[in-house]
Amino acid sequence: MKISILTVAFNSASTLVDTINSVRSQDYPHIEYIVVDGNSSDGTVEIIHAHASKIDRWISEPDQGIYDAMNKALKLATGEVIGILNSDDFYTDSTIVSKVAKEFVDPSVDVVFGDLVFVDPQNLSKVVRTYSAAHWYPKKLAWGFMPPHPAVFIRKKYYEQFGVFKTDYKIAADYELLIRFLYVHQLKYKYLPMKMVVMRKGGVSSRNWRSNIILNDEIMRGCRENGLYTNWLMVYSKYFRKWMELVN
Repeated sequence: MKISILTVAFNSASTLVDTINSVRSQDYPHIEYIVVDGNSSDGTVEIIHAHASKIDRWISEPDQGIYDAMNKALKLATGEVIGILNSDDFYTDSTIVSKVAKEFVDPSVDVVFGDLVFVDPQNLSKVVRTYSAAHWYPKKLAWGFMPPHPAVFIRKKYYEQFGVFKTDYKIAADYELLIRFLYVHQLKYKYLPMKMVVMRKGGVSSRNWRSNIILNDEIMRGCRENGLYTNWLMVYSKYFRKWMELVN
């Protein structure tokens, strides 16, 4: 089974090498690695050139944002299963993709996901929060909770069947997509109780209070568009749970 790992990048020169090396250190032999860059100007393209032997397909051109870039990467992918690893994230160890692949041997499994940890960008060994999907189920999407997207793997046929990322979302198109796949179409999922991905704290969805407002507005919009009832109080109550996840 070929698994396509997709990375989209824009001005990611300071972190992209970690991501590339993380993918290519995986012990699973059937990985297709695709990088889509948004015409970076900070040396990202030079890094891609320098590591081209580790990348199966890549492009660098202007895009309409992160979800447009993800859709471009999906079009390039030829694997049966898709994983998306951001350009400042990396896998926790070299066995992650092989463990995921074992779960997809069961044809009834459509989606596999695990946990994610946030780390201090200045000290990658310092975990500041654990994002666990251990008790997640689809109706929690109405409460602002989704499986951590970089730790989610989905059979490619469902992108073809149910659609790709909506590019008129700024931050939460991945959230809306998971509502479609896991709530509306009820894809069968398997949770792996392990930390799969390391993410540097400070991503676009949590950069500041304005980003959080946009994120939550788009979460409510995604629920509305897919017939899942939610409201402002339900979505914002998630911050108490996030506070509980902080590592002291």
